[in-house]
Amino acid sequence: MFSRALLFDMDGTLTNSDPFHHEAFVEFGKAYGVDIDEPTFLKYISGQANALIFKNLFSHVATEDHPRLADEKEALFRRLIVGRLKPIDGLVDVLNWAKEQRVGLAVVSNAPRLNVTDMLSQLGVAEYFHTIVAGSEVAHGKPDPLPYLTGLERLGVPAGRAMAFEDAPPGIRAAHAANIFTVGLTTTLDEAAVKTNGADLAVPNYQAPALWEAIGRVLG
Repeated sequence: MFSRALLFDMDGTLTNSDPFHHEAFVEFGKAYGVDIDEPTFLKYISGQANALIFKNLFSHVATEDHPRLADEKEALFRRLIVGRLKPIDGLVDVLNWAKEQRVGLAVVSNAPRLNVTDMLSQLGVAEYFHTIVAGSEVAHGKPDPLPYLTGLERLGVPAGRAMAFEDAPPGIRAAHAANIFTVGLTTTLDEAAVKTNGADLAVPNYQAPALWEAIGRVLG
């Protein structure tokens, strides 16, 4: 177990993948008569669990078919991202620091596990992480704090000795509700929106001096 931890959301936090999710949903939505423009994507999709996305946007399709639709959309997304992902600037430096300092690392995501493992592999960072918490594998996904509490439990770290990294409202609220110091990346929202949703710090990437100051202050 670990004495300190860093917990990361996946989409928009380890990599700027939201444009590819939007691209997939635009193409997928056309087949079901759903127009998914950018405001719709930001309001109903970014950071949300698939069960809620399909409930809100595909209510004209039988509920029992929603898991199949979600699988189809995610398969499309995985095809679209091949060779197109790159880590957020400075991410690998943070991961290397954590490895050297024996800090526990977790991915906490509302995305399906298959997406997470595929994306981590494409980014070349899979070996850094000690555990993955996928939203569909716990009783409640974000914005409920349970995914983050589960990550802390698996790493054996109290909330006060951890930091969470997020980019979208559901995840920011989840980490904040778990009493974890929350860093909001401004890949999806601007600084004001990130902080309004509960982030303790807003940064554009992992190279920000303010982030490294916070890591030293919170984790020691």
